[in-house]
Amino acid sequence: MRDMVLKLDEMGRPAWLGLMVISFILFWPLGLAVLAFLLWSGRMGHGWGCSSYGDRARWKQRFAEKWERRGADRWRGGFPPSGNRAFDEYREATLTRLEDEQREFREFLERLRLAKDRAEFDQFMADRKNRGPETGPSPDSGPEASSPQR
Repeated sequence: MRDMVLKLDEMGRPAWLGLMVISFILFWPLGLAVLAFLLWSGRMGHGWGCSSYGDRARWKQRFAEKWERRGADRWRGGFPPSGNRAFDEYREATLTRLEDEQREFREFLERLRLAKDRAEFDQFMADRKNRGPETGPSPDSGPEASSPQR
């Protein structure tokens, strides 16, 4: 088994992908096992089990740098400048206004959900209060209590 793993490692990622596809075709649980092994061992990139903290930190750093570069661009949403400064300012103001409206709408929906949850909880508590204390079988009302005492 170890020799097969080493041989597939020599052939590279395409060999592992081919093995996984063939495994799925022959018997899908085997394909899932191969996929889990590939992810866990780190052979498919950033794995779960053997990936070092340094790898994750480098990946996060690259992602953060890419995000910074995107945010450093003067344009929003990847739109290049049109060449007309008045239009670019108008587009910027419109996008800012739409983002503000979207944020306000999300806040409104959150308040609405909170109010609905609060009303449902208040209704539950009112129903529970009106129902009174839970009446379970009392110790006197068992089958022995209904039989005549001798």
